[in-house]
Amino acid sequence: MNLPDLIAPIADDMKSVDAVIRGRLDSEVVLIRTIGDYIIGAGGKRMRPALLLMIARALGYPGTHHHTLAAVVEFIHTATLLHDDVVDESDLRRGRQTANAVFGNAASVLVGDYLYSRAFEMMVDVDSMRVMAILSQATTVIAEGEVLQLLNVHDPDVSQERYLQVVRYKTAKLFEAAAQVGAVLAGATPAQEEAAAAYGRHIGTAFQLVDDVLDYSGDAQALGKNVGDDLREGKPTLPLIRVMEVGTAAQRQLIRDAIETGDADFGAVAAAINDTDALAHAREAARAEAERARVALANYPVSTYRESLLEFCAFAVNRDR
Repeated sequence: MNLPDLIAPIADDMKSVDAVIRGRLDSEVVLIRTIGDYIIGAGGKRMRPALLLMIARALGYPGTHHHTLAAVVEFIHTATLLHDDVVDESDLRRGRQTANAVFGNAASVLVGDYLYSRAFEMMVDVDSMRVMAILSQATTVIAEGEVLQLLNVHDPDVSQERYLQVVRYKTAKLFEAAAQVGAVLAGATPAQEEAAAAYGRHIGTAFQLVDDVLDYSGDAQALGKNVGDDLREGKPTLPLIRVMEVGTAAQRQLIRDAIETGDADFGAVAAAINDTDALAHAREAARAEAERARVALANYPVSTYRESLLEFCAFAVNRDR
């Protein structure tokens, strides 16, 4: 099932979120509007807002605050992308130039700051200390994940455990927070709230692990990014870590040099990855996370929303972009 089919039950909600995003991006400062429109309009999957909306609906939420908070989650995510691309010196995302490549690093960082500030301003409108606690803690953890990843760059001795900690902090945490906020809005029981958080955490981890696979097996045009970017940035992702664990001495040395320098023969590295079980290992790790996400929602009431959430598990693992 493709993403439009998966989010069909919340299609009207997603339109309302888009309207909130457009409205709250408005600023008298023209450059803020320009950069905000540029990156928001880049056509991301909007997975995190969709999870918030779907969880809220699955638990019977009848109001409209979920539109505001889904937009908040997207603003936080967009701010992290703006900052990430500056840190990583990236020039391509979602098939087109990054904002920093077009508008410069300073403008991208400052507009990212604006989006964070706007997100917290919008949280206040909802008037829920529980929601604010979840989302503010999530932004702290994401920042910690960014720093942890920075410490891992060009380190060929990063373990799977250290790498997965970065994934949980940097990527999965916002999925977790989005799903948990959806449950809180709906007045969930503590067990339902924890189930939502676990679902988001595991599906977010699965999503990132598949990104790791696609970086070495996907088509650049389909992915909308430069295939092999993680390697050039010296990031030891799961396929590389796996080759370091099970590869031959020559393969391990090749990967070690590639991570340390960020300057290696991509074809040779890809061959080493394909000659081992690195991609299958990463895919299997993603499948295990997706299964944990599926199990987390076992006791949710049956509905079209719950079914779509369960389908998300398969989508996260089987996608090609």
